[in-house]
Amino acid sequence: MSNSNYTTGEMAKLCNISVRTVQFYDQKGVLHPSTESEGGRRIYSYDDLTKLRLICVLKSIGLSLDAIKGVFASDMCGKILSLLLDEQEKTLSEEIAERQKQLEMISVLKESIHSQAIVTANSILDIEHTMENRTKSQGKRKLRLVHIGVGVLCITQIAFLGWLIHLAILGTWWPIVTFCGLAVLGITIVLFILKGQEYLCTKCDTVFDLPLLRAFFTTGSHKVRWTKCPDCGHQDWCIVRHKK
Repeated sequence: MSNSNYTTGEMAKLCNISVRTVQFYDQKGVLHPSTESEGGRRIYSYDDLTKLRLICVLKSIGLSLDAIKGVFASDMCGKILSLLLDEQEKTLSEEIAERQKQLEMISVLKESIHSQAIVTANSILDIEHTMENRTKSQGKRKLRLVHIGVGVLCITQIAFLGWLIHLAILGTWWPIVTFCGLAVLGITIVLFILKGQEYLCTKCDTVFDLPLLRAFFTTGSHKVRWTKCPDCGHQDWCIVRHKK
């Protein structure tokens, strides 16, 4: 099996993605074919297939292609990937435990209703508390989407900056005021999100905070950030975690 070779189409089918996606990963330098046939067809190895499956997993948990490419190029690649998967496993385990508790509570409540027993106030409070925890978990995911949305908003604002300057020259100031207001709002939301994050060094396992200004200008995603550990001084991709 380890000696198998695959075409672009076979790679796409085995990973349940499109051929265009495999080609795009090649263009971005994330996954290159091991060789080419005499006819110029791209040929991938079993190791390439394993790597593509890993890329798909990392994409599904929120890493950008640039972050994935950077992680693969790091000397600490193996440990970074292991820590990322540990964090995802922890998140999924917490979600499973939370939902299992909800199912158990719902089952008890249904039995009480069917038997016409009195449903205690404590039972209702327990269910309400569990639902509240689930809402908080969903809120964290929404914050990540907000982070992405703010990034798109900032890019859009930059694109319109030239137009706004032109209007200012003509004496129309309200677009400039609107632009500044939206920029301040976007930066405030990003700083609020960054304030709730901590970082795990992939070399010495130190958990640390970053000054907000420094965190704002670091590259990466909501899963990994390129920064320097204040404890050991190692600069690499660090794991992003939400503070408890």
